[in-house]
Amino acid sequence: MGYVGPEFGLRVGDRKVLESWFRAPTTPQQMAKRAGVILASAEGESIRSMARRFDVSQMTVCQWRARFLTEGIAGLQTRHRSGRPRRLTTADEARIVAATMKPPKAMTHWSARSLAKHLGVSHMTVHRVWRKHGLQPHRIESFKFSTDPEFDRKMADVVGLYLNPPEKALILCVDEKSQIQALDRTQPIFPMRPGLPARMTHDYVRHGTTSLFAALEVLSGKVTGRCFPRHTHREFLSFLKVLDRKYRGRQIHLICDNYATHKHPAVRQWLADHPRFHLHLTPTSASWLNLVERWFGRITQEAIRRGTFDSVRALERAILAYLDTWNGNPKPFLWTKTASQIRTSIRHAHQTSVTGQ
Repeated sequence: MGYVGPEFGLRVGDRKVLESWFRAPTTPQQMAKRAGVILASAEGESIRSMARRFDVSQMTVCQWRARFLTEGIAGLQTRHRSGRPRRLTTADEARIVAATMKPPKAMTHWSARSLAKHLGVSHMTVHRVWRKHGLQPHRIESFKFSTDPEFDRKMADVVGLYLNPPEKALILCVDEKSQIQALDRTQPIFPMRPGLPARMTHDYVRHGTTSLFAALEVLSGKVTGRCFPRHTHREFLSFLKVLDRKYRGRQIHLICDNYATHKHPAVRQWLADHPRFHLHLTPTSASWLNLVERWFGRITQEAIRRGTFDSVRALERAILAYLDTWNGNPKPFLWTKTASQIRTSIRHAHQTSVTGQ
Protein backbone atom coordinates (compact mmCIF):
# COMPACT_ATOMS: atom_id res chain seq x y z
CA MET A 1 0.00 0.00 0.00
CA GLY A 2 1.37 3.44 -0.97
CA TYR A 3 2.48 6.22 1.40
CA VAL A 4 1.22 9.80 1.46
CA GLY A 5 2.89 12.94 2.77
CA PRO A 6 6.40 14.36 2.57
CA GLU A 7 7.42 13.67 6.19
CA PHE A 8 5.33 10.92 7.75
CA GLY A 9 5.03 7.37 6.43
CA LEU A 10 1.22 7.60 6.41
CA ARG A 11 -0.55 4.73 4.67
CA VAL A 12 -3.68 5.44 2.67
CA GLY A 13 -5.75 3.21 4.95
CA ASP A 14 -4.47 5.00 8.05
CA ARG A 15 -5.23 8.37 6.46
CA LYS A 16 -8.87 7.37 5.88
CA VAL A 17 -9.25 6.30 9.52
CA LEU A 18 -7.60 9.48 10.83
CA GLU A 19 -9.69 11.72 8.56
CA SER A 20 -12.89 10.02 9.77
CA TRP A 21 -11.84 10.61 13.40
CA PHE A 22 -10.96 14.22 12.69
CA ARG A 23 -14.21 15.07 10.89
CA ALA A 24 -16.81 13.01 12.77
CA PRO A 25 -18.82 15.19 15.22
CA THR A 26 -19.10 12.29 17.67
CA THR A 27 -15.34 11.80 18.02
CA PRO A 28 -14.03 12.82 21.48
CA GLN A 29 -12.11 16.09 21.28
CA GLN A 30 -8.84 14.53 22.43
CA MET A 31 -8.96 11.86 19.71
CA ALA A 32 -9.86 14.46 17.06
CA LYS A 33 -6.85 16.58 18.08
CA ARG A 34 -4.50 13.58 17.94
CA ALA A 35 -5.75 12.63 14.48
CA GLY A 36 -5.34 16.27 13.37
CA VAL A 37 -1.73 16.31 14.62
CA ILE A 38 -0.82 13.22 12.59
CA LEU A 39 -2.61 14.46 9.46
CA ALA A 40 -0.91 17.85 9.74
CA SER A 41 2.45 16.16 10.29
CA ALA A 42 1.94 14.19 7.08
CA GLU A 43 1.50 17.51 5.27
CA GLY A 44 4.77 18.84 6.69
CA GLU A 45 3.31 21.40 9.11
CA SER A 46 5.72 22.60 11.80
CA ILE A 47 5.43 21.48 15.42
CA ARG A 48 4.99 25.06 16.64
CA SER A 49 2.19 25.72 14.13
CA MET A 50 0.36 22.51 15.10
CA ALA A 51 0.63 23.30 18.81
CA ARG A 52 -0.90 26.73 18.19
CA ARG A 53 -3.66 25.42 15.90
CA PHE A 54 -4.76 22.57 18.16
CA ASP A 55 -4.24 24.51 21.41
CA VAL A 56 -1.78 22.03 22.93
CA SER A 57 1.87 22.21 23.97
CA GLN A 58 4.72 21.45 21.56
CA MET A 59 5.71 18.57 23.84
CA THR A 60 2.24 17.05 23.40
CA VAL A 61 2.59 17.27 19.61
CA CYS A 62 5.95 15.52 19.78
CA GLN A 63 4.52 12.83 22.07
CA TRP A 64 1.70 11.89 19.70
CA ARG A 65 3.98 11.95 16.65
CA ALA A 66 6.42 9.62 18.39
CA ARG A 67 3.70 7.20 19.53
CA PHE A 68 2.24 7.03 16.04
CA LEU A 69 5.63 6.35 14.48
CA THR A 70 6.34 3.48 16.89
CA GLU A 71 2.85 1.99 17.38
CA GLY A 72 0.72 3.23 14.51
CA ILE A 73 -2.95 4.15 15.02
CA ALA A 74 -3.14 1.96 18.12
CA GLY A 75 -0.66 4.31 19.80
CA LEU A 76 -3.17 7.17 19.65
CA GLN A 77 -5.64 5.42 21.94
CA THR A 78 -5.89 6.62 25.54
CA ARG A 79 -3.99 4.34 27.87
CA HIS A 80 -5.12 3.31 31.30
CA ARG A 81 -3.41 5.42 33.92
CA SER A 82 -1.19 3.77 36.43
CA GLY A 83 -1.85 4.03 40.11
CA ARG A 84 -3.91 2.44 42.83
CA PRO A 85 -7.41 1.40 41.73
CA ARG A 86 -10.39 2.94 43.48
CA ARG A 87 -11.07 1.25 46.80
CA LEU A 88 -14.44 2.77 47.62
CA THR A 89 -16.82 -0.13 48.09
CA THR A 90 -20.60 -0.08 48.00
CA ALA A 91 -20.61 -0.44 51.79
CA ASP A 92 -18.28 2.57 52.16
CA GLU A 93 -20.51 4.62 49.90
CA ALA A 94 -23.60 3.65 51.92
CA ARG A 95 -21.76 4.58 55.12
CA ILE A 96 -20.99 8.08 53.78
CA VAL A 97 -24.60 8.59 52.70
CA ALA A 98 -25.95 7.41 56.07
CA ALA A 99 -23.55 9.63 58.01
CA THR A 100 -24.49 12.64 55.88
CA MET A 101 -28.12 12.25 56.94
CA LYS A 102 -27.24 12.55 60.66
CA PRO A 103 -25.89 16.00 61.63
CA PRO A 104 -22.86 16.11 63.96
CA LYS A 105 -23.16 17.20 67.57
CA ALA A 106 -23.45 20.96 68.11
CA MET A 107 -23.70 21.61 64.33
CA THR A 108 -26.59 21.69 61.89
CA HIS A 109 -24.89 19.86 59.01
CA TRP A 110 -21.65 18.29 57.81
CA SER A 111 -19.10 19.93 55.54
CA ALA A 112 -17.19 17.68 53.16
CA ARG A 113 -13.98 18.07 55.13
CA SER A 114 -15.53 17.56 58.57
CA LEU A 115 -17.34 14.41 57.40
CA ALA A 116 -14.19 13.14 55.67
CA LYS A 117 -12.19 13.57 58.89
CA HIS A 118 -14.94 11.87 60.90
CA LEU A 119 -15.05 8.83 58.57
CA GLY A 120 -11.35 8.64 57.76
CA VAL A 121 -11.70 9.22 53.99
CA SER A 122 -10.63 12.03 51.67
CA HIS A 123 -12.88 15.05 51.23
CA MET A 124 -12.88 14.42 47.45
CA THR A 125 -14.35 10.97 48.10
CA VAL A 126 -17.14 12.62 50.10
CA HIS A 127 -17.69 15.13 47.29
CA ARG A 128 -17.99 12.34 44.70
CA VAL A 129 -20.51 10.41 46.79
CA TRP A 130 -22.57 13.55 47.44
CA ARG A 131 -22.58 14.42 43.75
CA LYS A 132 -23.60 10.88 42.79
CA HIS A 133 -26.53 10.82 45.23
CA GLY A 134 -27.57 14.47 44.84
CA LEU A 135 -26.75 15.36 48.45
CA GLN A 136 -26.22 19.05 49.29
CA PRO A 137 -26.02 19.45 53.09
CA HIS A 138 -25.18 23.17 52.83
CA ARG A 139 -28.53 23.94 51.15
CA ILE A 140 -31.96 24.18 52.71
CA GLU A 141 -35.37 25.01 51.24
CA SER A 142 -38.36 26.45 53.06
CA PHE A 143 -41.94 25.19 52.95
CA LYS A 144 -45.25 25.55 54.72
CA PHE A 145 -48.30 23.30 54.59
CA SER A 146 -51.61 25.09 54.20
CA THR A 147 -54.03 24.59 57.08
CA ASP A 148 -56.96 26.06 55.16
CA PRO A 149 -59.99 23.74 55.69
CA GLU A 150 -61.13 24.63 52.16
CA PHE A 151 -57.73 24.01 50.59
CA ASP A 152 -58.89 21.35 48.11
CA ARG A 153 -61.81 23.41 46.83
CA LYS A 154 -59.85 26.64 46.44
CA MET A 155 -56.86 24.91 44.90
CA ALA A 156 -59.03 23.04 42.38
CA ASP A 157 -60.81 26.31 41.52
CA VAL A 158 -57.56 28.16 40.74
CA VAL A 159 -55.91 25.25 38.89
CA GLY A 160 -59.09 24.78 36.86
CA LEU A 161 -58.82 28.39 35.66
CA TYR A 162 -55.24 27.78 34.56
CA LEU A 163 -55.86 24.50 32.74
CA ASN A 164 -59.40 25.11 31.44
CA PRO A 165 -59.99 28.87 31.21
CA PRO A 166 -63.54 30.04 30.45
CA GLU A 167 -64.13 31.09 26.85
CA LYS A 168 -63.81 34.82 26.10
CA ALA A 169 -62.90 35.55 29.73
CA LEU A 170 -59.74 37.22 30.99
CA ILE A 171 -57.82 35.61 33.85
CA LEU A 172 -55.67 37.99 35.91
CA CYS A 173 -53.34 36.97 38.71
CA VAL A 174 -53.31 39.97 41.04
CA ASP A 175 -51.18 40.73 44.08
CA GLU A 176 -48.99 43.40 45.60
CA LYS A 177 -45.27 43.36 46.32
CA SER A 178 -45.24 45.56 49.39
CA GLN A 179 -42.52 47.56 51.11
CA ILE A 180 -39.97 47.51 48.27
CA GLN A 181 -37.02 49.44 49.65
CA ALA A 182 -35.18 52.12 47.72
CA LEU A 183 -31.65 51.19 48.77
CA ASP A 184 -28.56 53.18 47.87
CA ARG A 185 -25.08 51.77 48.46
CA THR A 186 -22.71 53.86 50.57
CA GLN A 187 -19.98 53.67 47.91
CA PRO A 188 -19.99 53.28 44.11
CA ILE A 189 -20.40 49.76 42.72
CA PHE A 190 -17.34 48.18 41.10
CA PRO A 191 -18.50 46.89 37.69
CA MET A 192 -17.90 43.33 36.50
CA ARG A 193 -14.52 42.65 34.89
CA PRO A 194 -13.01 39.56 33.28
CA GLY A 195 -12.32 37.19 36.15
CA LEU A 196 -14.09 39.36 38.74
CA PRO A 197 -17.81 39.70 39.54
CA ALA A 198 -19.46 43.04 40.17
CA ARG A 199 -18.86 44.19 43.75
CA MET A 200 -20.90 46.40 46.07
CA THR A 201 -20.68 47.44 49.70
CA HIS A 202 -22.62 45.42 52.25
CA ASP A 203 -24.07 48.54 53.89
CA TYR A 204 -26.66 50.82 52.38
CA VAL A 205 -28.87 53.87 52.96
CA ARG A 206 -32.67 53.56 52.94
CA HIS A 207 -34.61 56.19 51.00
CA GLY A 208 -38.15 54.94 51.64
CA THR A 209 -40.41 52.27 50.24
CA THR A 210 -43.04 51.70 47.57
CA SER A 211 -45.62 48.98 46.96
CA LEU A 212 -46.15 47.48 43.52
CA PHE A 213 -49.63 46.24 42.57
CA ALA A 214 -49.50 43.96 39.54
CA ALA A 215 -51.98 42.01 37.40
CA LEU A 216 -50.59 39.23 35.20
CA GLU A 217 -52.58 38.12 32.15
CA VAL A 218 -52.33 34.33 32.33
CA LEU A 219 -52.67 33.69 28.59
CA SER A 220 -50.45 36.46 27.22
CA GLY A 221 -48.01 37.06 30.08
CA LYS A 222 -48.51 40.84 29.94
CA VAL A 223 -48.46 42.70 33.25
CA THR A 224 -50.31 45.82 34.37
CA GLY A 225 -48.61 47.51 37.31
CA ARG A 226 -48.95 50.58 39.49
CA CYS A 227 -46.83 51.82 42.40
CA PHE A 228 -48.42 53.22 45.55
CA PRO A 229 -46.89 54.55 48.77
CA ARG A 230 -49.05 52.15 50.85
CA HIS A 231 -50.83 48.83 50.36
CA THR A 232 -54.21 49.15 52.08
CA HIS A 233 -57.63 48.34 50.68
CA ARG A 234 -57.83 51.89 49.31
CA GLU A 235 -54.83 51.32 47.04
CA PHE A 236 -56.24 47.93 46.03
CA LEU A 237 -59.53 49.58 45.07
CA SER A 238 -57.63 52.18 43.04
CA PHE A 239 -55.83 49.38 41.21
CA LEU A 240 -59.11 47.54 40.53
CA LYS A 241 -60.44 50.74 38.96
CA VAL A 242 -57.34 50.83 36.73
CA LEU A 243 -58.16 47.28 35.58
CA ASP A 244 -61.81 48.22 35.12
CA ARG A 245 -60.87 51.04 32.73
CA LYS A 246 -58.27 48.98 30.87
CA TYR A 247 -60.44 45.89 30.25
CA ARG A 248 -63.83 47.47 29.58
CA GLY A 249 -66.70 45.10 28.86
CA ARG A 250 -64.79 41.86 29.51
CA GLN A 251 -65.53 39.14 32.03
CA ILE A 252 -62.55 39.14 34.41
CA HIS A 253 -61.50 36.38 36.81
CA LEU A 254 -59.18 37.72 39.51
CA ILE A 255 -56.88 35.28 41.33
CA CYS A 256 -55.76 36.78 44.65
CA ASP A 257 -54.43 35.49 47.96
CA ASN A 258 -56.21 35.60 51.32
CA TYR A 259 -54.68 38.92 52.39
CA ALA A 260 -57.17 41.03 54.39
CA THR A 261 -56.87 43.87 51.88
CA HIS A 262 -58.51 41.69 49.21
CA LYS A 263 -61.47 40.82 51.48
CA HIS A 264 -62.18 44.25 52.95
CA PRO A 265 -65.90 45.15 53.05
CA ALA A 266 -65.30 48.11 50.72
CA VAL A 267 -63.61 45.80 48.23
CA ARG A 268 -66.41 43.25 48.46
CA GLN A 269 -68.97 46.02 47.87
CA TRP A 270 -67.07 47.27 44.81
CA LEU A 271 -66.94 43.73 43.38
CA ALA A 272 -70.65 43.32 44.02
CA ASP A 273 -71.26 46.55 42.10
CA HIS A 274 -69.12 45.26 39.22
CA PRO A 275 -70.43 41.74 38.56
CA ARG A 276 -68.11 41.15 35.60
CA PHE A 277 -65.26 40.82 38.13
CA HIS A 278 -65.10 37.32 39.66
CA LEU A 279 -62.80 36.90 42.69
CA HIS A 280 -60.96 33.58 43.26
CA LEU A 281 -58.96 33.35 46.50
CA THR A 282 -56.01 31.00 46.87
CA PRO A 283 -55.89 28.89 50.06
CA THR A 284 -54.20 30.29 53.14
CA SER A 285 -50.38 29.86 53.00
CA ALA A 286 -50.58 28.83 49.33
CA SER A 287 -49.59 31.98 47.45
CA TRP A 288 -47.46 29.70 45.19
CA LEU A 289 -50.72 29.04 43.35
CA ASN A 290 -50.72 32.66 42.15
CA LEU A 291 -48.62 32.94 38.98
CA VAL A 292 -47.91 36.63 39.52
CA GLU A 293 -45.62 35.57 42.38
CA ARG A 294 -43.36 34.03 39.75
CA TRP A 295 -43.23 37.35 37.95
CA PHE A 296 -42.44 39.14 41.22
CA GLY A 297 -39.47 36.81 41.54
CA ARG A 298 -38.26 37.83 38.08
CA ILE A 299 -38.47 41.58 38.65
CA THR A 300 -36.78 41.22 42.06
CA GLN A 301 -33.90 39.24 40.61
CA GLU A 302 -33.46 41.22 37.41
CA ALA A 303 -34.24 44.83 38.36
CA ILE A 304 -34.50 45.42 42.12
CA ARG A 305 -32.14 43.28 44.24
CA ARG A 306 -28.89 44.53 42.70
CA GLY A 307 -30.15 48.03 41.87
CA THR A 308 -29.15 51.24 43.61
CA PHE A 309 -31.78 53.94 44.07
CA ASP A 310 -31.23 57.38 45.59
CA SER A 311 -34.97 57.97 46.00
CA VAL A 312 -38.35 56.24 45.88
CA ARG A 313 -39.00 58.01 42.59
CA ALA A 314 -35.86 56.41 41.08
CA LEU A 315 -37.01 52.99 42.31
CA GLU A 316 -40.45 53.44 40.77
CA ARG A 317 -38.90 54.58 37.47
CA ALA A 318 -36.84 51.38 37.39
CA ILE A 319 -39.93 49.27 38.10
CA LEU A 320 -41.95 50.96 35.34
CA ALA A 321 -39.04 50.64 32.90
CA TYR A 322 -38.88 46.90 33.63
CA LEU A 323 -42.65 46.68 33.07
CA ASP A 324 -42.32 48.33 29.64
CA THR A 325 -39.46 46.01 28.68
CA TRP A 326 -41.35 42.92 29.85
CA ASN A 327 -44.53 43.85 28.02
CA GLY A 328 -42.54 44.45 24.84
CA ASN A 329 -41.82 40.71 24.75
CA PRO A 330 -44.05 39.01 27.35
CA LYS A 331 -43.63 35.36 28.22
CA PRO A 332 -46.54 33.59 29.93
CA PHE A 333 -45.89 31.18 32.78
CA LEU A 334 -47.51 27.85 31.88
CA TRP A 335 -49.20 25.86 34.63
CA THR A 336 -48.91 22.11 34.03
CA LYS A 337 -49.89 20.21 37.21
CA THR A 338 -53.44 19.07 37.77
CA ALA A 339 -55.23 19.32 41.11
CA SER A 340 -54.89 15.57 41.68
CA GLN A 341 -51.13 15.69 41.02
CA ILE A 342 -50.76 18.51 43.54
CA ARG A 343 -52.71 16.56 46.16
CA THR A 344 -50.46 13.54 45.59
CA SER A 345 -47.30 15.67 45.98
CA ILE A 346 -48.59 17.26 49.18
CA ARG A 347 -49.60 13.88 50.60
CA HIS A 348 -46.13 12.51 49.86
CA ALA A 349 -44.50 15.58 51.48
CA HIS A 350 -46.67 15.11 54.58
CA GLN A 351 -45.64 11.47 54.85
CA THR A 352 -41.97 12.34 54.39
CA SER A 353 -42.08 15.03 57.11
CA VAL A 354 -43.76 12.62 59.54
CA THR A 355 -41.49 9.62 58.92
CA GLY A 356 -38.31 11.67 58.52
CA GLN A 357 -37.34 9.72 55.40
